[in-house]
Amino acid sequence: MAPLTEVTGRVEWNGKQVPVYDMETIDFSAILSQEPAELDKLLQCCKDEGFFYLDLNNVDGRRFIDDHQELLKLMHRFFEAPIEVKNEYGLISPHLGYEPVGSRNGVLEDTRDGYEMVKVSRDEIQRESPHIPRNIKNSTDLKTLENAISGNNIIGKAILAALSTASGLTGTKRFENLHRNHRPSTSTLSMMHYIPSNPSKDGNVGHQKHTDISSLTILFTEQWGLQIRPPGTKEFGFVEPKRGQAIINVGDSLRFASEHTFQSCIHRVVPYDYTEHRYSVAYFLRAEDETMFQDSEGRAKPVTVEKGNNDVKVAAVEVSA
Repeated sequence: MAPLTEVTGRVEWNGKQVPVYDMETIDFSAILSQEPAELDKLLQCCKDEGFFYLDLNNVDGRRFIDDHQELLKLMHRFFEAPIEVKNEYGLISPHLGYEPVGSRNGVLEDTRDGYEMVKVSRDEIQRESPHIPRNIKNSTDLKTLENAISGNNIIGKAILAALSTASGLTGTKRFENLHRNHRPSTSTLSMMHYIPSNPSKDGNVGHQKHTDISSLTILFTEQWGLQIRPPGTKEFGFVEPKRGQAIINVGDSLRFASEHTFQSCIHRVVPYDYTEHRYSVAYFLRAEDETMFQDSEGRAKPVTVEKGNNDVKVAAVEVSA
């Protein structure tokens, strides 16, 4: 398969020049109103590359940008708390809780990961008394988490609906019918803090290569560090963060649901500026718990995450690489 993703430039990282990959930009307002030209563009993005920018710099999308800024403030307060306070929350399940730095493999050989993470699922935030870390469990912070989760859910459902229409799907065959709001799922908001690290000497570096098991991943980041390996290429390259734009990634579940017509792109996170603390937010929109898909080998795969995320991501890479 010939690469379709353009290289817009190269930057130095870890002693060598690596590409900066371009991505198509989809207008959120246009897919919300299901404008035919934008739907065709969206569908082609998912078939050719499996990722794109989503422009939220419009009246329909600005509230999600504002919600993200409020969430960043919450994240700073949580991650700046003593490790004892964060560990008190612990990891309740693969989609709920706190993971300290070094919980998984790192991006380079013989390293551990270089980030800590706190996760809150959509199902959990709807409970009467959700299980939330005590240093952010107050009415204001709960509202911030709720706004972020509901907003990302709206974005994801709008994309699924647009893809269903563009694919000519009707009734129960539409993608959003596998993601009904009233059915249990492991859709999760993951908030990540990457510590400063130098890949040439530090033992905690970045986030290992993987594809996502989710249907869609909605990523908000204002700092460099995300690298992708587009279909048809062999080299990882950076994705430029753009103001007011989310990065959307097709996950393995949606690739399976599309009968393997969509791409699920391998990606990873590396330290770009070795001295900076990096913050990012990923919302993993997942299908209902009872959903079953066929993978690329024709094997039935449940969508429910039962193992640790590290195991799931490694398995996903093996399926999609």
